[in-house]
Amino acid sequence: MTPTQWTYLIFVIVIVLALVFDLGLFSKKNTKTTIKTALWQSIFWVGLSVLFFGFMWYEDGSETAINFMSAYLMEKSLSMDNIFVFILIFGFFNVKEEYYSRVLLIGILLAIIFRAIFISVGVVLIKQFEWILYLFGVFLVYTGYKMFRTDENAEFKPEENIVYRFMNKHLRITLEDPKGRFLIRRDNKNYLTSLSLVVVMLAVTDIIFALDSIPAVFAISQQPVVVYTSNIFAVLGLRSLFFLLRGAVDQFDYLPKGIAVVLVFIGLKMLAEPFIHIPVYVSLLVIVVSLTGSIIYSHYHQKKELIEPEEK
Repeated sequence: MTPTQWTYLIFVIVIVLALVFDLGLFSKKNTKTTIKTALWQSIFWVGLSVLFFGFMWYEDGSETAINFMSAYLMEKSLSMDNIFVFILIFGFFNVKEEYYSRVLLIGILLAIIFRAIFISVGVVLIKQFEWILYLFGVFLVYTGYKMFRTDENAEFKPEENIVYRFMNKHLRITLEDPKGRFLIRRDNKNYLTSLSLVVVMLAVTDIIFALDSIPAVFAISQQPVVVYTSNIFAVLGLRSLFFLLRGAVDQFDYLPKGIAVVLVFIGLKMLAEPFIHIPVYVSLLVIVVSLTGSIIYSHYHQKKELIEPEEK
């Protein structure tokens, strides 16, 4: 077997075992997930990703491994924006806390399926039409610019989402207490519950975010093994990250600005590739510095706002 085939094999084994461990030991049906449990789950998934990074370094070489870590950090940071929207969706539909874990699990599994499809299509298109990479570069620069200019106080409104309005108009929906069910039968008719709407909204939200994140990963590396593994590791950690961050949304006000800087850099790097080669470790350094700096500044800005009213 080639090193890449070994990497795929180990990746599949690790993911299957990790899911069994995570779902079997960390998760129980219709129970609340505490901050402590979410922290251990997050450490588990991040630790697993770091161990896989070490394995890739040994099996596939340092460049592939650094590309994986760069792509993973990119996906992880974008998924944090994803989580803030998830929190608004749960709040809008008044989902009870004991159903969070189950709904997130189904939504994330759907996200993995859709991302696998998107990545497969992307790999085929890039092989056939290499110039698409330049379109990705332009798209990332534009997306980063728009994200940087976006007002951090602007809020996602689920009720204005086109998918929600379509489902509300054309499908039979009941807003009664679902009691953990996704489908309720009334008068010989099936009705979708609010939990079904939430699952669809989560999947659609992730698809929208994937339109940014997958081109960003292709900009870092066109190796399918890097793109697949970094995406899936990042998405599988979404559930625990949700429970860890849901009470600290306001602590990351400037994270989108850091992500925007990274997107612009990666897009420009892709466009400049024919003229200048930027080493992979430079990309990793830019990602780490931009994301860390935006998080630190968000925390500093939050503390400053708390101190100023006290002084007055």
